[in-house]
Amino acid sequence: MNKGDFVDELAERTGMTKKDSKKALETVLEVITEALEDGEEVMFTGFGKFEPRARKATERRNLQTGEMIDVPAKVVPKFKAGKTLRETIEDNLKAVKTGDALEVEKS
Repeated sequence: MNKGDFVDELAERTGMTKKDSKKALETVLEVITEALEDGEEVMFTGFGKFEPRARKATERRNLQTGEMIDVPAKVVPKFKAGKTLRETIEDNLKAVKTGDALEVEKS
């Protein structure tokens, strides 16, 4: 599902226009982004938690050249799924091995 599909589904379920649904979604994403920019976490009980996470500086190897590269410390967004969301996914989907990869399919 992409953003357009999400907006369509939101409009259908709420009875809002697609324009209003798109604005609502963009506003929610903007509020979450601004909270993360301010170093805050955003938690929706049962769904999950968004938070800014610090990553330490590391040294990695460029696999093409073999050269060691310094990767600076940075802050990245992190999402941790809540218990209700995890349980819903676990109950409705399963991992299936196809060749060397795992794929997701409905239970």
